[in-house]
Amino acid sequence: MFDAYIICGTPRTGSTLLCKLLASTGTSGDPHSFYRRQDVSEWADEWKLPARDTMGELEFDVAYLDAAITAGKGGTGIFGLRLMRENLDELSAILDRIFPGLASDTARFGKAFGRTLYIHLSRENKLAQAISLIKAQQTGLWHIAPDGTEIERVAPAQEPQYDFERIKGELAKLEAYDTAWNIWFAAQGITPLRVGYDRLSADPVAALLGICEALGAPPPNAGDIRPGVAKLADETSLDWMRRYRLEASG
Repeated sequence: MFDAYIICGTPRTGSTLLCKLLASTGTSGDPHSFYRRQDVSEWADEWKLPARDTMGELEFDVAYLDAAITAGKGGTGIFGLRLMRENLDELSAILDRIFPGLASDTARFGKAFGRTLYIHLSRENKLAQAISLIKAQQTGLWHIAPDGTEIERVAPAQEPQYDFERIKGELAKLEAYDTAWNIWFAAQGITPLRVGYDRLSADPVAALLGICEALGAPPPNAGDIRPGVAKLADETSLDWMRRYRLEASG
């Protein structure tokens, strides 16, 4: 039985879908990106923590960690966290301040969260992933529900524009982040539970049941599971993939 899990991801790998699925079980925590640097102030406000400038850095770090663990458990016995590779080193540094003298990241995470399952969420088609990310950035639309209603929009609607160099840059960055996760797993002696985007999006129920089994958490009734996020890929995405491959091979 694990006390916690960390979804180790990169953008546009289905992590929002997976987080919502895990939260919906009522037994497997309520994972969010608590340590995404852009969101820390927002979470601190939501948890009604004292203003950051009224306490020392360490005091804030400890208060924030305690509140994050409570939120990430969602009233269950398991803590869930979504962590992108770009935020890993910052979280490690924070935990090193709270628990100094530990020899590794896994030791720090274990001290903070207990026995932790690492779930590596990755996307086999990195070109599709890069295009999905750029389209979301350009259109402002990040997630839709299965019925087509918008779940997360961060900017007014705009038409996406194909950009070979931008796709090339994002593709390289996403490949580097995925490689960095694998290097980190090897260095830390971690054998993660690997979940691929294609399997997750094709059969969310099977992916969720597999994770619950690995966690040692009571599995939900398969018939009650309702994926709350739908794929955004469309003809534009396929067209961009064709154009990019043509240009890249030219």
